[in-house]
Amino acid sequence: MITLRRRVRQPGPVTAGDVAVRVAGLRVERGGRPVLDGVDLDVVHGEILALVGPNGAGKSTLLAAVCGDLAPDAGTVALAGKPLGAWTPRELAMRRAMLPQRHTLSFPFTTLDVVRMGRVPWAGTAAEDADDDAVAHAMAATDVTAFAQRPFTALSGGEQARVALARVLAQDAATLLLDEPTAALDIRHQELVFAVAKEQAARGHAVVVVVHDLDLAAAYADRVALLADGRLAACGPSADVLAADLLTEVYQYDIEVIAHPRTGRPLVLPRR
Repeated sequence: MITLRRRVRQPGPVTAGDVAVRVAGLRVERGGRPVLDGVDLDVVHGEILALVGPNGAGKSTLLAAVCGDLAPDAGTVALAGKPLGAWTPRELAMRRAMLPQRHTLSFPFTTLDVVRMGRVPWAGTAAEDADDDAVAHAMAATDVTAFAQRPFTALSGGEQARVALARVLAQDAATLLLDEPTAALDIRHQELVFAVAKEQAARGHAVVVVVHDLDLAAAYADRVALLADGRLAACGPSADVLAADLLTEVYQYDIEVIAHPRTGRPLVLPRR
């Protein structure tokens, strides 16, 4: 019996404002307990969506479900207009790129090797011709070009985080899923990461970022989704979601919000 291989469906152009990911009625259980329950959320091309909330609120679980690494117990996730299961793993990788919290490798690949891994989905396609340029641009954008030949395992935690982000950028997917990309970084490189995210959104890409720093969310996100106890407590512009009363209730800590004197965006501060 002859089995025919299905032709790989490469992504077409994206348009800012179109829905990149649609989450409907999402429920994820662990140990019989709901970690996410009844989550409805649209991710839109051309914007940065920040996922915020206390520890254990379900942010990383939601990102894993959107990525396709975690099967929901109920509800659906659609990417580029189709259920995740309608795409092959390679087709998914052409459309979304995931940056996990932890970056571990068993072998001493160089920084350059790791970033080049992001180009694997495009092997054998016309986009392969852009590999060198995509890798060079990603490394420059994340400030890792200087240690291209250093083993990944010899880098600091912050350097590894930036190399992992460069791999995601080199993948050139239209939807980027970033789980705490600034956790190990100094202030300069935190700002660099969000500048990169802003550049990606300006290209029409959809960027979803899990972040604990509410000031970073306020400064850069087009929309903020606030999770609490596995449910979506609010979603909208940062000025609407990052409100003192709501944050105080969700975080169970007295929080005040003031307007930035220059930009007018919210500044979120614990009341001390």
